[in-house]
Amino acid sequence: MVWFFIALAMLIGGYFIYGAFVEKVFAPNGQRKTPAKEGADGVDYVPMSTPKVYLIQLLNIAGVGPIFGPILGAMYGPAAMVWIVIGCIFAGAVHDYFSGMLSVRNGGASVPNLVGRYLGNNAKHFMNIFSLILLLLVGVVFVTAPAGLLVKLSGWDKAMLVGIIFAYYLIATLVPINKIIGRLYPVFGLLLLFMSISLPVALMLSPDHSLLADVTAADLFTNLNPDDKPLWPALFITIACGAISGFHATQSPLMARCIENEKNGRFVFYGAMIGEGIIALMWCAIALSFFDGITGLQQALSEGGPANVVFEASTGLLGAFGGMLAILGVIVLPITSGDTAFRSARLIMSEFFKMPQNKVSRRLMLAIPLFTLGGILTQVDFGVIWRYFGFANQMTAVIMLWTAASYLARGNRLHWICTVPALFMSSVVITFILNNAALGFGLPIATSTVAGVIGAALVGWIVIARIGRKPLPHNLELQMVSA
Repeated sequence: MVWFFIALAMLIGGYFIYGAFVEKVFAPNGQRKTPAKEGADGVDYVPMSTPKVYLIQLLNIAGVGPIFGPILGAMYGPAAMVWIVIGCIFAGAVHDYFSGMLSVRNGGASVPNLVGRYLGNNAKHFMNIFSLILLLLVGVVFVTAPAGLLVKLSGWDKAMLVGIIFAYYLIATLVPINKIIGRLYPVFGLLLLFMSISLPVALMLSPDHSLLADVTAADLFTNLNPDDKPLWPALFITIACGAISGFHATQSPLMARCIENEKNGRFVFYGAMIGEGIIALMWCAIALSFFDGITGLQQALSEGGPANVVFEASTGLLGAFGGMLAILGVIVLPITSGDTAFRSARLIMSEFFKMPQNKVSRRLMLAIPLFTLGGILTQVDFGVIWRYFGFANQMTAVIMLWTAASYLARGNRLHWICTVPALFMSSVVITFILNNAALGFGLPIATSTVAGVIGAALVGWIVIARIGRKPLPHNLELQMVSA
């Protein structure tokens, strides 16, 4: 139990200590008008209170990833918890803070426009395509995963549930952000709160289970995977949301268009990521504890994947009714990220085509093709979609971190707070795609790792030594992006 509370304390302390340091480097200006006030349109640019913006940001970013990822990552042992804590504080929360605050400084710009401004037009064109692919994958993952859990609860037909969730996503994508998302999310937040508190408390009070009772200090740095799967680099792809996730870079601009003061950014962006890290830590601990070890967890995964782990742990700890509420708390996470995934995709397309979104007809012109493609992708095997989502997710995080590093370097600020995690994650994704036989080239791990380190260093040299030497135009941070 002590390891869980040490990890929890480190995450909370990270917000107050390292988060304050990151904020100081960025230097928010409370007197500067935010996009919510400067470009208010009643649809996407809508001023909201800080607590509401924080809650929406947390629900936007915390999809199925910080639950399914840590459950799968728990197969490597308590080392997964170490990555959640370190990754969240020094990489994920930094990534989220800069993706949100750079959007605030640039009129609510989406991630492709931010990439273009600080890394160049070639990177922008690549990111336009790549981010749309990621968001479509996210939308599909966040339809099929909650539908599968709802089938376990209700016994209803999965195809019908997929259709209902898609219908909700379409409506939520089209209407003003404060009409559905702003009103329903507080209710969803209560379910999330119930799930986040009740499950670990029930585990600690359970006479049949103990919270990480057998974990030793050595276990925290040991690969315990029963199938001898290597920890590097797979763990850092498997646990994305909860440690660092590029999907968040597509979501932060949504709240960058609603935040009322730049000085609220640490609480909203850095703080929401810490909140997601706590959820990930909780599910990793439950996966390691409820099934009495990794062998039991492996058996539960073989009988229905992470969704089965969620169902068994929730009903086993809280009974039928409490388990149902906890599972609903899990279900709202992907649903509240899936709707904003499609919304983000629509806004990225609107910026690319320079198409204002003040009219419903124009929103439909972009939303219908997106949902059609999403519907087609739901027919693809979930495991295949998840693998591509994991890689695309971390690749997006890499690009956003280098964007932030370039911004800081070009402004003569301490770029290392973004450069170090960018170097690490660059080596992760390059090594993964070279080594993984299913998605990449299937090269030996040693060769892939050397190439990953060299490739990351080369990218760092290009971004910092070359692009970073170019000063920012005097008025770049003041430019507004049309909605």
